[in-house]
Amino acid sequence: MKSLKPSAREKKRYLSVSGSVEDIEKAILEYIGILGMSRTDLVWISSGKSKAIIGINREALNNVRASFAIWPREIKVEKVSGTLRGLRGK
Repeated sequence: MKSLKPSAREKKRYLSVSGSVEDIEKAILEYIGILGMSRTDLVWISSGKSKAIIGINREALNNVRASFAIWPREIKVEKVSGTLRGLRGK
């Protein structure tokens, strides 16, 4: 099977998020719904009790940030990067 061209691949953004892991998923699901959540292509890279690194589709970044902003409990996006290396530091 041939690999995809770079122009056909999905472009991801990685977010470092502080907040409850359950709240992150619930906030996205409640704000943009099931269909919108499937379009975000949410991937859990790593998660702890109060911090997580998630990967999302580049086009859904504004919707995900908006869902965190209107959520009653505090969910804060600390950093956004196009690569995991840039997010975690060298």
